[in-house]
Amino acid sequence: MHSPIPAHRYFPYLTWTDIEAMDDRDQVVIVQPMGAIEQHGPHLPLVVDSAICTAVLGQALAQLDASVPVYSLPPLYYGKSNEHWHFPGTITLSAETLLRVIHDVAESLYRAGFRKLVLLNAHGGQPQVLEIAARDLHQAHNDLMVFPLFLWAVPNCAGEVLTPKELELGIHAGDAETSLMLSILPDQVRMDRAATEFPQGLPTESWLTMEGALPFAWVTRDLSASGVLGDPTLATLEKGDALLASLVSGWVTTLEDIYRFRQPGANTERQK
Repeated sequence: MHSPIPAHRYFPYLTWTDIEAMDDRDQVVIVQPMGAIEQHGPHLPLVVDSAICTAVLGQALAQLDASVPVYSLPPLYYGKSNEHWHFPGTITLSAETLLRVIHDVAESLYRAGFRKLVLLNAHGGQPQVLEIAARDLHQAHNDLMVFPLFLWAVPNCAGEVLTPKELELGIHAGDAETSLMLSILPDQVRMDRAATEFPQGLPTESWLTMEGALPFAWVTRDLSASGVLGDPTLATLEKGDALLASLVSGWVTTLEDIYRFRQPGANTERQK
């Protein structure tokens, strides 16, 4: 049940007495991997975001020094994916449901004495929901440290292996995700079906963009007929291996950093 998470890092394998006996539970890091079940074009399976998240986390936890106490919860496979719901197979939670799930998981961990929760997300459609959840949870419990983090935010080699166009516009089922899936789940990649399609109808001579400082709301069918935003035909196993290794290295460092992190407390007395 734990794969690709190392068994000794898999939270559900603990007993309640294991948890009760833990030293410094408030410094133990608990990670909630988060992805989606959503369309990724005709060549990739629905599980892409969840698969990438758990694969990167699993390898990072395997490389993490044994002295750093980090445990993974079971992956949350479903996410807020309504931008893709016009394509069959996409399963989406509402923002309200996702907020409630995160809240209830965090409250359960808090009652058990844990004070560091990482929301490790690989789906680009829900970072804002996680940020709202994290702020609300910390406001409710000033000693609860919540980290709403995006898998791709750590330093990685994407800039070295992807074209400038792919870096800017290949945001879904393009070269990066396809290459990673060739490394992680090659039997589930159908390269003979790979379709290249970049966002159509974007405003020109405008500051407005799909993502960035001045975004506009969109759903995938506004921009793509195939569900692909990028060029998956450029994908290779070698790129996937390089991307995976660089992401894993970044998350080893980040998890160590989170373990050392202490919440700022300029007005500690007023927070009580």
